[in-house]
Amino acid sequence: MPNRTEQFGGRNLYQELLDLRDVQRERFRNGLWLISEEDIPWEINRQGKMKWYLHPGLGDVCINTQLFYMQELPAGSKSGRIHFQGGQCILFLEGRGHTTLDGVRYDWESTDAMNVPLKTEGVVIQHFNESSTERALFVVSEANMTDTLGVDRGSGFEQLENCPEYGK
Repeated sequence: MPNRTEQFGGRNLYQELLDLRDVQRERFRNGLWLISEEDIPWEINRQGKMKWYLHPGLGDVCINTQLFYMQELPAGSKSGRIHFQGGQCILFLEGRGHTTLDGVRYDWESTDAMNVPLKTEGVVIQHFNESSTERALFVVSEANMTDTLGVDRGSGFEQLENCPEYGK
């Protein structure tokens, strides 16, 4: 790794800040303001089946201050189990099931909302679909703290268990 003097080597950091401002302004001006559900592919990842509307890795949207995704739990299935900082809002759109949060069970059904607390030590969470015939569907929103605090966000970010559909 170069030493500090080499890192500065002829750079004008104030001008770089102004240049970054201009890039952000362009993004706000030209980024997507409306994201159509049919334009977003489903992905199967360790947490489950998800569609990402807002994500730190998506550069075509006008804001990057939020993470926002839709998740589907197939009939009788469950999400992966993770440990992370917390600080999410979840709206259950379809189905019925339960969520374990730090070992405590919370039952939910469509149109219920859950606030996942933000904890210094983080939370452990997993969602379960109780129907054997119908999917469960929910959306999740949280502040994009990954750019500020890193993906660990001060408490760690660990996949503790994969969803059943991952790797099939």
